[in-house]
Amino acid sequence: MGVRYIGSKARVSEAIVDLAGPADDGRFVDAFCGTGAVAAAAAERGWAVTVNDSLPSAVCMSVGAVLGQKDVPFDGLGSYHRAIVLLNEVEGEPGFLHSHYSPASLHTAGLERRYFTEDNAARLDAMRKQIRIWSTDEIISPAEENLLLADLMQAANSVANISGTYGCFLKNWTTTARKNVSLTPRVLPDRSTDVHAVVGDVFALSTTEGDTVYFDPPYTKRQYSAYYHILETLHAGDQPEVGGITGLRPWQDKSSVFCYKVKALDALTRLVLGTRAKKILLSYSNEGHVAKESLLNALTEAGRVTVHEIKTIGRYRPNAQASAAGDTVVEYVFEIDPVSCGTVPAGADDSEAAYA
Repeated sequence: MGVRYIGSKARVSEAIVDLAGPADDGRFVDAFCGTGAVAAAAAERGWAVTVNDSLPSAVCMSVGAVLGQKDVPFDGLGSYHRAIVLLNEVEGEPGFLHSHYSPASLHTAGLERRYFTEDNAARLDAMRKQIRIWSTDEIISPAEENLLLADLMQAANSVANISGTYGCFLKNWTTTARKNVSLTPRVLPDRSTDVHAVVGDVFALSTTEGDTVYFDPPYTKRQYSAYYHILETLHAGDQPEVGGITGLRPWQDKSSVFCYKVKALDALTRLVLGTRAKKILLSYSNEGHVAKESLLNALTEAGRVTVHEIKTIGRYRPNAQASAAGDTVVEYVFEIDPVSCGTVPAGADDSEAAYA
C-alpha cells in the first residue's frame, strides 16, 4: 500500500510522460514531486531525473520510487530483502511517535491522539532508530537509507488510523490500524537511475535549457506540510515541539503560496516565466484556484501553449462514503514551448543529494 497523497498523478503518470517525448540528453525535472509517480514513469522511460519538493519526506518517497536494483545493493546487510527482514524483527521501543501519536499521548500531552496503536508506534520508533544506526555506522549508503525510510513511511501509512491524510485521526480504530505494522519490500527495476534530489523552494530550483520541467503545484487551500506532518517527523526522526489536538509540528515556514487563491495566478506565472527549459509541462485541474482560461491567457506570455485534457478522475475524498458522493475532476496539462529562456533567481537555502 502506497501513501495516499492529495493530487497524486499515479493514474495519469504515463500520459504526462508521453507529453515529454522520448528521453534525451536533458533531465526530466519533477519540481513538485510528491510521492514520485511521474518521476518514476520518466525514469522507466530512460530519463535522468531530478526531483524537488519543499517537504523532505516527499523527496525521500520520490527517490525511493525511482531507484533501481543497482543503486541499492545493500552489501553491508546482504541484500535489500534481508534489510527488510531485520527491520521487521526489531522489537518495539517507545519513542517520540509512541509518546505523541498513540494513546500514550494522554500521559505526555494530556489528550489521546489515536494515529497509531501503542504497539505500532513503538515499533515505528524502533525501526526508525535502527535505520539511523545503520546509516551512522555506514552499514547502508545514503541511497539505501532513503529507500528504507520510504518503505517505513509506506508501512506507517498502512496502519495509520486516518481517513487519508494526517490532518486528523479517527475517533475509533479501523481494522487496518489494529494490524501489526510491517515493511514490505518493493519490486525494484533491474537498472540504475540517474536521480538528483533537491529539497527546496521551487522558485530557486536550477534548470537548464536542455531540461524538460514538470510542475504539479497545489491547486487548493490544503497545505501539504500540515496534512503530512507525521511523515515529516518519521522521516526526520526528530523530536519537534508539537501541540494541539492533532500534534502538529511547526509547518508554517513550508506553507505554499500556490495554496492561496489571491496569490496563485501570479505565482504560477512567475514560476513558468522564471524557468529555463526547452519544454514546460504544468498540471492543473478544474477544481483549482485559477480558472483554466485565466491561466491559459497568462501563460501565453511564456511561449506557445497547448492544453491537453489528460483524464477525468475522482476528486480527492478521504473515505468511501465521501467518494461516492463526490463529483469528478478534469485534469489538464499545459504544454509550454518557451519563446525564450528566463532566468532562475538565486534563492533560498537548498538541501541537495545525488544518487547515481
